[in-house]
Amino acid sequence: MTTVPATPAARVDPLAPARLGPITLRNRIIKAATFEGLTPKGLVTDKLIEFHRRPAAGGVGMTTVAYCAVAPEGRTAPGQIYWRDEAMPGLRKLTDAVHAEGAAVSAQIGHAGPVAAAKYLGMSALAPSRGFRLTSQNFTTPATTADIARITRAHAEAARRAVEAGFDAVELHFGHNYLISSFLSPRVNKRKDDYGGSLENRARFAREAARAVRDAVGDKIAILAKLNMDDGVPGGFWLDEAIRVARWLEADGSLDALELTAGSSLLNPMYLFKGDAPIREFAAAMPQPTKLGVQLLGKHLLREYPYRDAYLLEDAKQIRAQVAMPLVLLGGVTNKAVMDQAMAEGFEFVAVARALLRDPDMVNKIRADERTRSLCNHCNKCMTAIYGGTHCVLKAA
Repeated sequence: MTTVPATPAARVDPLAPARLGPITLRNRIIKAATFEGLTPKGLVTDKLIEFHRRPAAGGVGMTTVAYCAVAPEGRTAPGQIYWRDEAMPGLRKLTDAVHAEGAAVSAQIGHAGPVAAAKYLGMSALAPSRGFRLTSQNFTTPATTADIARITRAHAEAARRAVEAGFDAVELHFGHNYLISSFLSPRVNKRKDDYGGSLENRARFAREAARAVRDAVGDKIAILAKLNMDDGVPGGFWLDEAIRVARWLEADGSLDALELTAGSSLLNPMYLFKGDAPIREFAAAMPQPTKLGVQLLGKHLLREYPYRDAYLLEDAKQIRAQVAMPLVLLGGVTNKAVMDQAMAEGFEFVAVARALLRDPDMVNKIRADERTRSLCNHCNKCMTAIYGGTHCVLKAA
């Protein structure tokens, strides 16, 4: 029987406090995870703390630290944080700084899998099946069942460490063809065992990881998952399967909310972002051989999609109609009108990324004047800055 969420009886104010699992946020606006590029040694820096303190001071309900890998080989860049003893003091300092501004803080946890910077890490890029990556010019290594079990345990350990470091929530990365998302994708997953073939098998890793995290932390923190609705490639994971996976995750009771996303960092990265595809800037920022891959294949890999506000809403509404659990709307949330629209459509939270890079004070400005609109023009050049410190290239630091 289809579960249909109740129609809200009254207007929901996105600027009012809201419950998210065991925690209460001061409003329904979440700073989405955007890789910061501010941890050159894989440890928290003062710049990373300031990166998250600013939107916290600017009024968001919660900011999300990205990307905290659950294993060393699960990083997309050599300098990314992964969960280990050395990282804990800095992470505690970061959470304290965000809390001092009145906001909550979440850690995005996951394993990059086929998207990992394997060549620069000196490690194998794990994937469901063997495959060739065009941009980095290397093959992925099929994950064994022992790898899957190890990485599932690593998610649980990362969540336990997040509690110790003072985080209010964790966000499990089930999107963009990172490892667990790649298992969901029939385009990438060609396995013949219990983790391949049918959708039930392809979703097994995601469900086991979510259950392991819930069993590890209980209700000490909120647990979200970022779930792809559409890989944006022929033969990939698509909305009809995403609806079924969302319903299974809801039935499992492991999550407090789903954040709905799209696109493949492996095969079609611009499908999520919409707007301009700054190919020249991307190539300039990349080391070899990735630079050459972007120069040769950029027009095919970095396709442009027209931008519009709330561009994931129509797909997300189809999942909203099938599950009752809290959902986070991502994509083109640039002003109060879009936030109100999301609430009217039954979404409990919105996630904002580029608009907050442009103006970390956006939420406070909206509170003061509801006509405020982000000045982000979706040029996407901020994406090319990630390895030297993510920022909006159109404004002074």
